[in-house]
Amino acid sequence: MKLTGIGLYTLQEAEKLTGAQARDVSRWLFGHTFKDGVGAPLWTPQLAGLDTKVVGFRDLMELRIVQAFRDHNVPLRVIRAAIDGAKTMFGTEYPFTAHRFLIDGQSIFSKALQEHGDTEMLDLAKRNWVFKRIVRPALYTGIEFADNGQATRWFPLKRSKAIVFDPEIAFGKPVLTDYGVRTEIVAEAFKVEKNKRTVASLFDIPVAAVDVSIRYERTTA
Repeated sequence: MKLTGIGLYTLQEAEKLTGAQARDVSRWLFGHTFKDGVGAPLWTPQLAGLDTKVVGFRDLMELRIVQAFRDHNVPLRVIRAAIDGAKTMFGTEYPFTAHRFLIDGQSIFSKALQEHGDTEMLDLAKRNWVFKRIVRPALYTGIEFADNGQATRWFPLKRSKAIVFDPEIAFGKPVLTDYGVRTEIVAEAFKVEKNKRTVASLFDIPVAAVDVSIRYERTTA
């Protein structure tokens, strides 16, 4: 299996980047068994053919949306129904981060609630509270879309493009956008050298880039 251009994240990395517990990530993407049967994956992960459980970039972006719904107590059965409906409408395995979901997702989500939700969640849907006020502004900011509407890159910092997740670079790990250097490596170098100017010289980057790498790695540790 070709691994370049896909992104590669462990379950623990996915937990750190999405806020979802690694156990939940595993269940959502790889399924699970329980006393009364088997829970199917929400979708087929990009790297399903590997012997170990790892997550691709598109999986990571979808997981952020799934976790946002779960944070606001949307039942998993509703999320699954919304994913299935959006897959059919958009013709993609990764519909939550397709650009069209920003336009058509509200109706898909409302239909899923009507068919699988409860009265309380239906009331929330009527006020457009879950979709408009929580999911859209919180999670789509920073995502860069290709012409086909699919998520291609993610800038995780608010109001800044200094750091990017790009599956075409460093297996999708966070890098300094203008220099292609992994933020983790820069931060680790600073731990050893104890001097930002020295680290900047080592990687031929500005001191400001060292600063942003250190801050980012500290906030996601």
